[in-house]
Amino acid sequence: MKNIEFPKTKIYTTRQIGFLREIWRLQGKKVAFTNGCFDILHIGHIASLSKAAEKADILIVGINSDDSTRRLKGAERPINGQNERAAMLANLLIVDGVLVFEEDTPLELIKAVKPDFLIKGGDYTIDQIVGAKEVQSWGGEVVINEIIPGVSTTNLIDKIQHL
Repeated sequence: MKNIEFPKTKIYTTRQIGFLREIWRLQGKKVAFTNGCFDILHIGHIASLSKAAEKADILIVGINSDDSTRRLKGAERPINGQNERAAMLANLLIVDGVLVFEEDTPLELIKAVKPDFLIKGGDYTIDQIVGAKEVQSWGGEVVINEIIPGVSTTNLIDKIQHL
């Protein structure tokens, strides 16, 4: 069996991403940013990440830490820990970087990444998207991806519990 090594080099700190962002800017590369808990990776996540990756040269994904996920989703979440979630996302070819954030919103991370495109799923409106105003202020674009109806981590958990 093949020995699989996780690409730790694609999991960054906020400080590292600020440095990399400047390199990408100098190279003329466009950066897209999206975020979420990504608790149980499913086809809805893959569809949204794929659409986000189409918008730019670099796709950065912010994920809520375990504590942040608990505050947002409840005491029973996350199902998968932040290190596992980060590793799964970092192993996707379409993802160029992953950052874990402790806050309830990714605003400070968005300010550090300064994306050209801020991507969220279709269950949001622009006025509900954290960081939209900031991204637009530096000439970036906010993009709302369609979601696959009925596909969510909550629905998957409910389905598993009722098997």
